[in-house]
Amino acid sequence: MRLLVAEDDPGLRSVLERGLRESGYVVDAVADGTQALEYLRSYDYQVAVLDWRMPGASGLEVLQALRRRGSSVPVLMLTAKDTAADRVTGLDEGADDYLVKPFDFSELLARLRALQRRPRAVHPPRLTVGDVVLDPATREVTAGGGHPALTATEMGILELLMRRSPAVVDRRTIAVQVWSQEADAVGSNTIEVHVARLRAKLAGAAVRIETARGVGYRIV
Repeated sequence: MRLLVAEDDPGLRSVLERGLRESGYVVDAVADGTQALEYLRSYDYQVAVLDWRMPGASGLEVLQALRRRGSSVPVLMLTAKDTAADRVTGLDEGADDYLVKPFDFSELLARLRALQRRPRAVHPPRLTVGDVVLDPATREVTAGGGHPALTATEMGILELLMRRSPAVVDRRTIAVQVWSQEADAVGSNTIEVHVARLRAKLAGAAVRIETARGVGYRIV
């Protein structure tokens, strides 16, 4: 699960990035709205966490740009602006949720889980292929009647393959969506190793992960 965090306070940005990574997310963290817009044009994020006040472009301006181009990526606004009028403005412009600073990190995680449970136009809340069921919000997987213990990386690969099934997902897309530094995965056998481990853990399920030689993988 890839998230974007746009926060100009370096201390808070570092805390959020570290905490979200430890919670199993792939995180891109940027310091201003201009960078946020560039990243949002380049990657498919499951949630964007935007600070209201940022240099370059404010979080509200980033949100407005997203909605103008038809993006439905869920947006959680972070801000010290706690008046009702400010909250109404953010929500009316297309924000999905609103968290006032200072906040508890566990509340941020709960709000992210809630956003992931909301159905999007192209992504159902629960993913199903054969007898494998993955809940993106709870990070729970059932397969072949059991509950395989997947690492965060294996979970990311499985979710991506299930979202695109039965299409083939190329190696670069897997690297971009699952690894923070995609070059580390593309230029080595890292993806192959993790796919092999995932296959082993799903061995008892009524699905198979196929290799499209020279291209990528798909789950059917």
